[in-house]
Amino acid sequence: MEKFEKLTSRAIPLPIENIDTDQIIPARFLKATNKVGFGENLFRDWRYHKDGSANESFVFNNRQYSGKILVAGDNFGCGSSREHAAWALTDYGFKVVISSYFADIFKGNALNNGLLPIQVSPETLKAVFDAIDEDHNSELIVNLEQQTFEVKNTDIKESFEIDPYKKMCLINGYDDIDFLVSKHDKIEAFEASRTI
Repeated sequence: MEKFEKLTSRAIPLPIENIDTDQIIPARFLKATNKVGFGENLFRDWRYHKDGSANESFVFNNRQYSGKILVAGDNFGCGSSREHAAWALTDYGFKVVISSYFADIFKGNALNNGLLPIQVSPETLKAVFDAIDEDHNSELIVNLEQQTFEVKNTDIKESFEIDPYKKMCLINGYDDIDFLVSKHDKIEAFEASRTI
């Protein structure tokens, strides 16, 4: 995984509540076992009509919006526990998802795949949507070390919670296996000191 410390990016607003994992990545696209290629089918049924043509009314097809941050409505990632939802979001290019609530399993899957879910208050979420609506070029700043999120050149700023272990993993670019490998010398020393 890539190291994550600080991100400044524009954002794509998706003010829809209760977005479930089947909407994020429909079940018919879950045939692959590696993480590559899922981004092209992210929100497939919302991004495209049944004939395959782009749905111009969907925000992802609006060229005014871009960025590595998705700002979504309340209760994002509910539904099934498919890890592919996090794979699709990261493969599309997202580094951060901001919402006022995340389903627990989605939150865990996101953190395990280098995607930072930031939970903010409903009031802050509304203010962020309003700021992006007013200026599509608004930049959001995420500082993982300080655990803060803000909209540049505004008074919108909020701290967020994150599990200390997952924070350390994101900052170092570790998944769980990378973390264990980073402790190789200590593990070897412990094993050598044991008496059988």
